[in-house]
Amino acid sequence: MLKTPLYIDKVSKSFSGKIAVEDVSFTINPGEIIGFLGPNGAGKTTTLRMALGLIKPDLGTIKTLGETPGSEATFGKIGFLPEERGLYKKQTAIDSIALMAQLNGVKRKEAYKTADMLLDKYGLSDAKKKKNKDMSKGMAQKVQLLSVMAHNPEFYILDEPFSGLDPVNQQVLEKIVKEIAKRDSTVIFSTHVMEHAERLCDRIILMAEGRKIFDGTTKEALSKAPRRIVIGTKSDKFVETLTGLTKFLEIRSDGAYDLILNDNAQNQDVLERCVSKKIELSRFEPIKASLHEAFVAMVGADKLTGAEFH
Repeated sequence: MLKTPLYIDKVSKSFSGKIAVEDVSFTINPGEIIGFLGPNGAGKTTTLRMALGLIKPDLGTIKTLGETPGSEATFGKIGFLPEERGLYKKQTAIDSIALMAQLNGVKRKEAYKTADMLLDKYGLSDAKKKKNKDMSKGMAQKVQLLSVMAHNPEFYILDEPFSGLDPVNQQVLEKIVKEIAKRDSTVIFSTHVMEHAERLCDRIILMAEGRKIFDGTTKEALSKAPRRIVIGTKSDKFVETLTGLTKFLEIRSDGAYDLILNDNAQNQDVLERCVSKKIELSRFEPIKASLHEAFVAMVGADKLTGAEFH
């Protein structure tokens, strides 16, 4: 029977009297891809470091693969990509990957065979003998992620794996994460970029100010977003006609109205009201909710900036 990759129960952690994580509980099941989300300073990195045994909680219980975090029993079973990137500058790509595999218990010959295979598979054949200091940031980050994969761990903990990458390299890393999951491994990755979570995750855990404020599927998270609808009309009675069904948000650059539906209103209610009041419409477009909108609604716009959570 597969062990639970991560069990966290009522965990709290403070630094110099400042709360970083407060009464957080969640469980990660085998085979899941979990997005661990939240703005900067939400407590994501502190939580992941406690899961690895790098720091200890002040209160609560943590079990990683059923064991005490950082114990010998978890050796070689976890792959960790830290937020702070780091490769030996004078080392080559193939040596970097092989070294990490050996540090996690893989024999030298097998470590180099795996490193060679991974570099070929992910389009880095030409970089095998290139020193890390001579690589682009995107290439170096891919090498570091491959070094996390080289010992084929059961559980991957990736801290901001997409940070600082251009869109092309972000897509490459998304592909790698998907392939990791196909190996029946479990992945938790922290990020403050919602699009990655929306495309990759089975489940989402949202942190804010050190506390867990949401834990559920992407679909459940999206249900928390305001329901919006865009309507085009020349009627000067339009906004008044929809009183009780919608809230006015803004007039778009194309002249259409961007509206938020009230809690109990449905798209059909708005359309029927317009028809009954003989409001001519040139556009009627329900807008698909985004995770960003959902999390702004849950966290509060006053606690976020576009630069740190998008």
